[in-house]
Amino acid sequence: MKFETKAIHAGDQEDPLTGAVVTPIYQTSTYHQKELGGGAKYEYTRGENPTRWALERTMATLENGTDGFAFSSGMAAIHTAMSLLKSGDHIVMANDVYGGTFRLVDKILSQLGITYSMIDTNDAQALEAAIQENTKMVYLETPSNPLLHITDIKKASEIGHNHHSLVVVDNTFASPYNQNPLDLGADIVLHSGTKYLGGHADLLSGIIVVKDAQLAESIKLVQMSIGAVLSPQDSYLLNRSLKTLALRVEKHNKNAAQLADFLNRHEKIAKIYYPGLPGTQDYEIAERQMRGYGGMLSLELVEGLDVAKFVEGMELFALAESLGGVESLIEVPAVMTHASIPREIRLENGIKDELVRVSVGIEDIDDLIADMSQALDRL
Repeated sequence: MKFETKAIHAGDQEDPLTGAVVTPIYQTSTYHQKELGGGAKYEYTRGENPTRWALERTMATLENGTDGFAFSSGMAAIHTAMSLLKSGDHIVMANDVYGGTFRLVDKILSQLGITYSMIDTNDAQALEAAIQENTKMVYLETPSNPLLHITDIKKASEIGHNHHSLVVVDNTFASPYNQNPLDLGADIVLHSGTKYLGGHADLLSGIIVVKDAQLAESIKLVQMSIGAVLSPQDSYLLNRSLKTLALRVEKHNKNAAQLADFLNRHEKIAKIYYPGLPGTQDYEIAERQMRGYGGMLSLELVEGLDVAKFVEGMELFALAESLGGVESLIEVPAVMTHASIPREIRLENGIKDELVRVSVGIEDIDDLIADMSQALDRL
């Protein structure tokens, strides 16, 4: 089946009680077991829930994996993946990861004896050099947040596996419609389902998909033990949203490409970060491993222009954190999504105070360009 068909049919099965074509919301915490120790599939909702199972089945199918897991937030999914590590282990991760990921590793996991190195993960020599004897995980974001850098997943996976390290890819910015990291050698693919998967700014969720049975067992154990599972209500909402994922992301891709072209030619824009611009290393890799460039871009204004006045002058682009919804958003990572990263580390890795990140929605592109134009004209 093609992607659009799988998104609609993969997880939903005919409801045995009513014949409903959409999996109902099983709003229950526990289940009647017919016999003692009978090994029923459903015993307690922290372990299994039919509504969540439908979502997890759909996501496993869309990411070409075998097992999916749904969590109460993207950070819960990331925490679960990193909980496979133990004291003394080492992580190599991208130098421009999401601020929440950095905070988890730097403030929480470091207290448990887990160390980390931050590098340009698309520099094969740097990646090879960063791996230590105790490196157990290579953690990638591609496209990265917020600089939209593209890492060659296949090459990074080969390097990681040569050193017996798990390779984890945060696929949030791409979505499974644009990219499938498991097909390129990754061991774990994860998402903040809050973003493109949900797509309507009305839920929080996280997703993990794997294709190795032993790895699936390990993740299930952590999920059961920590307990940050997605509720039946939000599982229903997310599974509903996946049915239109292809339609939405196709429009996100198209709008972002047109907006990037407009901004790339504007005299008040100093630099654009967008993997769909030809002539860059990011573009060359994206061409090989992605089916679309996504709906995200970042930009830097010409030096001396007022960033606050620019983002506050928008009429359609809402000044807000998050991304991937049908509505367009704009934010300044240094004081919003990446504020938890110390300034010296941000600057060293290219996340300037003036950097602006844009989540391009699915509104009419002429309206979005007009809004961006009027905000730039005010500067």
